Amino acid sequence: MATVGEIRTALKEVMDPDLGQNIVDLGMARDITVSGNQVTVTLALTTMACPLKNRMADDIKKAIRGLDGALVVNVKLAEMSAEDKARFGGPVERETSIAEAYNEINHVIAVVSGKGGVGKSSVASLLAVALRQRGERVGVLDADITGPSIPKMFGLHHVQGMSPMGILPAVSSTGIKVMSINLLLAREDEAVIWRGPMVSGAVRQFWGDVLWEKLDTMIVDLPPGTSDVTLTVMQSLPLSGVLMVTSPQDLAGMVVRKAASMAQQMNIPILGLIENMSYVQCPDCGRKIEAFGPSQADATVRALGVPLLGRIPLDPGLALRCDQGQIEIYPMDIVAPIAAAVSERVPAEKCKPIL
Repeated sequence: MATVGEIRTALKEVMDPDLGQNIVDLGMARDITVSGNQVTVTLALTTMACPLKNRMADDIKKAIRGLDGALVVNVKLAEMSAEDKARFGGPVERETSIAEAYNEINHVIAVVSGKGGVGKSSVASLLAVALRQRGERVGVLDADITGPSIPKMFGLHHVQGMSPMGILPAVSSTGIKVMSINLLLAREDEAVIWRGPMVSGAVRQFWGDVLWEKLDTMIVDLPPGTSDVTLTVMQSLPLSGVLMVTSPQDLAGMVVRKAASMAQQMNIPILGLIENMSYVQCPDCGRKIEAFGPSQADATVRALGVPLLGRIPLDPGLALRCDQGQIEIYPMDIVAPIAAAVSERVPAEKCKPIL
């Protein structure tokens, strides 16, 4: 029969996916009782809305059954008190993980839009595909924790699993490595109801606790705006630069300038601007129709002092491929020159942000 002490030791192998520490040291494993072959453990959560609670409960059962396969494990879920939650109000300090020490990532490019609805995630995915077609080893870190869309575009649903060195990311049909919160959820439409510190913690974990191994380029898809996640990425990740994405409207250009200002204040190089949904090409006559009005991209790049790397049209074919999880077979004739221009502008050394 397993003892409470043995169970507690076994539970030190169960990690909180958001905070990156084991549930015993975090004080989340409570009220451990053993009666015959029945074991009961209470898992104290920072919020009952935690989308990974079932995964942690399964990990608890697996760890305890590793001591004795005949044990029947019951995991009760509870919510922490306000006093307990206060301890999780900021990032948890941790040493460099095994995965982070092992990973070798040459260039890290963050894709930023300023506002939603301009197709930033589509551009990030297209860029990853184009770089992969150039022969690069590519990874995509989906930092849009509350609105993830990268896995669906690549037709991915789950991570490969866990290893002693860290989380194994999903791998696309052409070999692009992908990490996203949607790869950890039971359902892809399940809401992630987290406050800022927890969202930022997940991004740090996707960087440090995922076994990316050797990559030539990592693309980081940031959420819109200049929120906690954007700040976390610019502070915590060794960025090579940021790539701005906008659409033709002046409103989009105004908001992307705010994001550019944030990057400039933190000494992050801006590699250039991509205008998405720039035009619709008539399938009959080939004429370019400005569906969203005249382009403001030239004025935006003049204001920012950065190059316009390219214009991507509004194409129903791209939307269809993204919905079908087949973005990797979308024609790259327009995106390939943009990817080449991005590669040419990436500095040799990663930046160190200054607050």
